[in-house]
Amino acid sequence: MADVTLRKVVKRYDDVEAVRGIDLDIADHEFVVLVGPSGCGKSTTLRMIAGLEDITDGDIMIGGDVVNDVPPKDRDIAMVFQNYALYPHMTVAENMSFGLRLKHYPKAEIKTRIDEAARMLDIVELVDRKPKQLSGGQRQRVAMGRAIVRNPKVFLFDEPLSNLDAKLRVQMRIEIKKVHQKVRTTTVYVTHDQVEAMTLADRVVVMNKGRIEQIGTPNDLYHHPATRFVAGFIGSPAMNFLPCRLEETSGQLHVRLTDRIAFALPPARAAHYQSVARNEKLLLGLRPEHIAEAKAHPEPGVEPFDAVLDVTEPMGMETFVYFTLEGTQVCGRVSPNAGARATGPLRLAVDLNNMHLLNEGTGAVI
Repeated sequence: MADVTLRKVVKRYDDVEAVRGIDLDIADHEFVVLVGPSGCGKSTTLRMIAGLEDITDGDIMIGGDVVNDVPPKDRDIAMVFQNYALYPHMTVAENMSFGLRLKHYPKAEIKTRIDEAARMLDIVELVDRKPKQLSGGQRQRVAMGRAIVRNPKVFLFDEPLSNLDAKLRVQMRIEIKKVHQKVRTTTVYVTHDQVEAMTLADRVVVMNKGRIEQIGTPNDLYHHPATRFVAGFIGSPAMNFLPCRLEETSGQLHVRLTDRIAFALPPARAAHYQSVARNEKLLLGLRPEHIAEAKAHPEPGVEPFDAVLDVTEPMGMETFVYFTLEGTQVCGRVSPNAGARATGPLRLAVDLNNMHLLNEGTGAVI
């Protein structure tokens, strides 16, 4: 087992800087997910850790040793790819044992490791089959088994579930989490799917344009985003951003959205935002679950307002509702019994105890 450390790591392709001086500390046994949109530098970062890409500047350390010039085969890492990369002419057992046979491990030890990994991944009955006889999910299990039998210092996963259908992705997420709980190997996992990041990770690294926007637990990133990018990227449906300004009326701080809609801030939020300039261009950030149907006796900090719905999306246990405020589309989540219907009115309420204020120009959360 080993920790992984990146210090001021840069990767340039000619004039394009794909990774821009990132620092990252991954603890021993930790499961860290790199997440972000296409082109943000997450896969390039993973490939540099693996040694498949040379770094332009900076240092990468595995277990305290600088590995900048160490070839991939000597880094003691195992990588699981998006496309499985199985040998079609070999059986499952032969695919899983290939790396061990190259290193001349004893046959008895190879068999013990394969049997243990096959039990762990529930593929015992598949070890004599070839890849063409397996489903996509089974092939991905074999690819994971090939990594597990090597007992490496670090597991690297490069978008391993993106080729699977939605139902199988959920199943494989659970399998990967179970495997990590059993094996506890340091793991770096790359995905563009924020649901995968939130459900798998001990900590999530959100990347954007070659930089790290924020590092934190899934709960921290969801409830305490540092920037508009993180707030909008983490969570589905995404956080709503409404242009607003602060104003003070009779000693009470309000957030004004339109000429007719302004909400009094609850005391804790008012104290937090007291120093914000009243003429500053701001955005009010609210997650859809904090815009719900109004109740007869609302809790403190929950403010009602009237809206005319544009679209409704029944989801079974909840309904997404969409409406427009000053040209901005807003999403809320209401009970299926709230009476929401497209083009119809609905009395909603915002929970300002869970609001965020952002600087419109910089995107920073205040």
